[in-house]
Amino acid sequence: MKEGEEIGYIFDIQKFCLHDGDGIRTNVFFSGCNLRCLWCANPESRPSSHSGENSARKMTVGEVVGEVLKDKAFYDKSGGGVTLTGGEVFLQLGFAEKLCTALRKEKIHIALETAGCVPQRDFAALCDLADFVFIDCKHYDEAKHVAGTGVSNAPILRNITWLARSGKACCVRIPVIPAYNDKTEDAQAFCELFQTLGVRRVQLLPFHQFGEKKYENLGLDYAYRGVPQLHKEDLKDYLKLFEKSGFDAAIGG
Repeated sequence: MKEGEEIGYIFDIQKFCLHDGDGIRTNVFFSGCNLRCLWCANPESRPSSHSGENSARKMTVGEVVGEVLKDKAFYDKSGGGVTLTGGEVFLQLGFAEKLCTALRKEKIHIALETAGCVPQRDFAALCDLADFVFIDCKHYDEAKHVAGTGVSNAPILRNITWLARSGKACCVRIPVIPAYNDKTEDAQAFCELFQTLGVRRVQLLPFHQFGEKKYENLGLDYAYRGVPQLHKEDLKDYLKLFEKSGFDAAIGG
């Protein structure tokens, strides 16, 4: 690393990903998150004070670009690219902006995944550098959103509204969580909210337990330990409500 180069904190780079954008993709996982979702599948992403306790790897923009370029032939052939995810990408805004600029120079398709709980100015600045944006909406009700994630949904809804009106290609994702937002009345409430915000495309993400072992390994309490996973067939009625309401809706993997 050269002196003065901006450093990013990356906790993983996963290749040949198929569920976070079109085609074959490389997912770059940013460390740090300002939400504390009770069902979080990536608890290792949470450290946001980049201290000795953070196991994330320090990387320069050039190092990340060099790594993802190794698979550019696969992106080009499949219509894929790179997805910046986390954690929360926007907590390392300066690094993310420089990384997106470098990826654009290489003509690599860029997708962002975000929880959207950031200032709108920051949100707009980085989204403008991306080709596609996934943004989560965990709950339509503010009190329940706070209970499940530790933060208000107000800034998230503002950013969803901006995104829907911006013309940027985007999709709002709902992680469907047992006993939190998994009832058909929840689906109906989401539909009504999204219609007022101008949302058109929605993806439902069934609750899974891929992160359960991570909590055990990290010595952390996990509120959803032992809770059965949801599967695509469990969300068929949920999905139908979105389709009947006119949304371009699907169940993700």
